[in-house]
Amino acid sequence: MSDKVRHHHWADTPLGPVSSWPPTLRYSVETVLASRFPSCLVWGPHFTTIYNDAFRLILGNKPEALGRSFKDVWSEAWATIGPIAERAYAGEATFIEDFELEVNRFGQPEQAYFTFCYSPVRDDAGNVVGMLDTVVETTSKFHAMRQWRDVAASLEEQVAQRTADRNRLWQLSEDVLLVARFDGAITAVNPAWTATLGWSEDETVGHPMVAFAHADDMQKVAKAMAQLAIEPERRQIVARYRHRDGGERWIAWTAVPSDGFIQAVGRDTTDEHVREAALHNAEDRLRQSQKMEAVGQLTGGIAHDFNNMLQGVVLPLQIIRQRMAQGRYEEVGRYIESGLASAKRAAGLTQRLLAFSRRQPLDSRPVDLQASLTGLESMLKTTCGENIALQLALPQDLWPALTDANQFESAVVNLAINARDAMPGGGSLRITASNVHADAAMAASIPGLEPGDYVCVTVRDTGTGMTGDVIARAFDPFFTTKPLGQGTGLGLSMIYGFMRQSGGIAVLDSAVGQGTAVTLYFMRSRHQEAEAAPTEALTPLSGARRPDSILVVEDDDTVRVLAVELLRDMGFQVMEAATGNAAMALLSGAVHFDLLVSDVGLPGPNGRQVADYARETFPAIKIILMTGYAEQAAMTPQFLGAHMELLVKPFDAQALVAKVYAAMGQGSA
Repeated sequence: MSDKVRHHHWADTPLGPVSSWPPTLRYSVETVLASRFPSCLVWGPHFTTIYNDAFRLILGNKPEALGRSFKDVWSEAWATIGPIAERAYAGEATFIEDFELEVNRFGQPEQAYFTFCYSPVRDDAGNVVGMLDTVVETTSKFHAMRQWRDVAASLEEQVAQRTADRNRLWQLSEDVLLVARFDGAITAVNPAWTATLGWSEDETVGHPMVAFAHADDMQKVAKAMAQLAIEPERRQIVARYRHRDGGERWIAWTAVPSDGFIQAVGRDTTDEHVREAALHNAEDRLRQSQKMEAVGQLTGGIAHDFNNMLQGVVLPLQIIRQRMAQGRYEEVGRYIESGLASAKRAAGLTQRLLAFSRRQPLDSRPVDLQASLTGLESMLKTTCGENIALQLALPQDLWPALTDANQFESAVVNLAINARDAMPGGGSLRITASNVHADAAMAASIPGLEPGDYVCVTVRDTGTGMTGDVIARAFDPFFTTKPLGQGTGLGLSMIYGFMRQSGGIAVLDSAVGQGTAVTLYFMRSRHQEAEAAPTEALTPLSGARRPDSILVVEDDDTVRVLAVELLRDMGFQVMEAATGNAAMALLSGAVHFDLLVSDVGLPGPNGRQVADYARETFPAIKIILMTGYAEQAAMTPQFLGAHMELLVKPFDAQALVAKVYAAMGQGSA
């Protein structure tokens, strides 16, 4: 009741919020709640009710009385007890024993008897502000006394009858009845013990209770028996017991110490446990089935898309081989471009899958989202077409956001494409941004949002909108409402994974016929200066010989050989290693290196450990880490150290060349 009082909506009652309660009311409530005697505080002219745990038995199954008028709670008896309450409010205390009342506590009128006292409660000025109702129900005692008076003349017969009744109850009860000493030894059991567990009375009496418990539950039973011996309180325990035939039965016991013995009543709940176990097994099988269905949908979608993309790589390679054998070299170029295009689509699909699973490597840095969106405006206008009006509302004082600039721009473009497809007849696309401080209340209203500072970007269209079932599945991988061949179903799932991985969330709001809004919450960067978005430039893949020395560390032989060849074509002096240990041996100081290009996932020490070792040996060394999937890089935005660059696989030659030139701080010439 203390918990219920603490969380009750008192502002909706005549008492008002707890913060406004006078000290007298607070002290009175605390006194009532702390008492184990059935007590009810009635306060103010509206007779507002506050009661303790012991008083709940007096109320029976009445509707919740907390905060209601005492008059309404006992409306059926108010004609009788109302004048007594009025006297208490007038300052007169009243004590009555075995007072007869007709009450309705269990759905029908009943005659009940109560011994109670109505005492006035006064404030600091001596004014009566309420009353305290302390009460004990004496219905059972009253009936017992009346019965005793009725049969007082034949006490001997009554005792004999009660003894016979008790014996019949002992013999006929389907529940197990047991008496034991405080040391745990059983002194008596009824026939239900034998019917339930198979052990006869002779095999049971004199033996300790724990001896019949299941091996895994012996300690639980022994502890309960010990507590009953030192704490005279009723206890309940559910444990397994050995059946004489070698099986086991679950028994729920209610035990209480009485007259120097432990009296216990046990109910066989084995069937309930069997049903519960069967239900859990069925739920586990259902969850497993749902997981397998999701895996099947995911792998089916991946296989379909990758087969198409691999076909676009295999066929051009085979045709190139055929054309070269025929000496038709002038036709090779277009097949190379076709194969590269398919390979890039496959790389894009892989990145989307990693984004959804939150395993893509992120190059998280302070990003000026206002500048990024402004730079995208021209591309977005071209993407949307002439029949869609594009509007950008971007404040100049937008905080820098901690995110991956390339992934952010990819997410916005994906959202714009979805919006365009949802407005086949034209409409408007509005992109807004704002600084948001999410307090505890706001965070609680948006699932997945933690309190803190965020930079929000909202992409809102006036398109067809989504139904409830589509919204529920919108972030699922390979789920799409577009016609076959017009969408992979990975756009929104990629955005969802990217946002969760970068510490933010994506919130979807849509209604049929009213359009769709997707809001991206990015964590605010504590660095006030945002870094400029990277720009792509076509860089020559070869150059004059230069003095710079590079170490390439890659465990995949093909990737390592091609990277080394490309860097040598650029004019660099290049050495290579296939493991972390081999790389550290080369970095020991015997040979000077200006740049380290290393894969993250390596046999032995990983790429980040190799990079740290290289930085200790050569403080000025530049570092580029390559990865296609790296758990640590994916889960930790701060994975990269100072002056380290990240190159995401699969990358093309231009990307490697540009990254190397940028790291070395030199142009291509």
